[in-house]
Amino acid sequence: METVKTTQTTTEEITDRDLSEQIKKVTKDSHVRAENTELMLSFQRRQVTLAQYKLLLSSLYEIYQALEDELDRNSDHPSVAPIYFPAELARLESIKKDLEYFYGQDWREKIVVPAATKRYCHRLRQIGKENPEFLVAHAYTRYLGDLSGGQVLGRIVQKSMGLKSNDGLSFFAFPGVSSPNLFKQLYRSRMNSVELTEEERNGVLEEAVRAFEFNIQVFDELQKMLSVTENHLQNGSTYSKSGKTVQIPGAFIITSPLLRMVLGLIVALATVSMGIYAF
Repeated sequence: METVKTTQTTTEEITDRDLSEQIKKVTKDSHVRAENTELMLSFQRRQVTLAQYKLLLSSLYEIYQALEDELDRNSDHPSVAPIYFPAELARLESIKKDLEYFYGQDWREKIVVPAATKRYCHRLRQIGKENPEFLVAHAYTRYLGDLSGGQVLGRIVQKSMGLKSNDGLSFFAFPGVSSPNLFKQLYRSRMNSVELTEEERNGVLEEAVRAFEFNIQVFDELQKMLSVTENHLQNGSTYSKSGKTVQIPGAFIITSPLLRMVLGLIVALATVSMGIYAF
């Protein structure tokens, strides 16, 4: 009996020290808040609009460009190397395909992102230079969240928007991962093998909470952008023709004749009927 008790205690201690489990524990409340943002509730209710999805993709492009740039640059760092899986997980090229499908060849000139996305990207580039070990928290939060909900969310988006094929849904596909569950086990194992000082570990845990907060802010501001645009049209308001920045609470968009047309199109398409984090 004593042997069994000792074994159980040792297992619990190991689990408690697993970085992946610690992150899951400290981000539990943030996880719930992220799932209850208006944008994520749309996914859960299977009521994703084309307008929501296009704006989300636009922000994801910026976020993954920053994240993957920094992961590539720090791929030999002892904390990053174990969890560096570009062939299996990289999302940037997939998002580019989706943006081209929805916006056309000149999608770069049309996408709009909120200020929260810029802050998120700035943080990723900052830690890439100053604290590469913190990238572990962001990679885990984004990649495993997308991988966990990818298949389900892809079907929800496809059905909600009435898409007849998988065009525009590349973001949710992971062709380099044959078994998501097995791969997640491998990823967690690699992540738990990263050697960190106590100070570094605490820093990574704090960064994991920060990663969720950034995502929540992005989700909220994307929804505000849609709401403000809809209100302007409903009130018969017009956007400035000067091409100057129009301030929206918590967000910004750069207006131009082309962009005004795109924003009008977004709202019109909103009548058509990020990953939900489930590690």
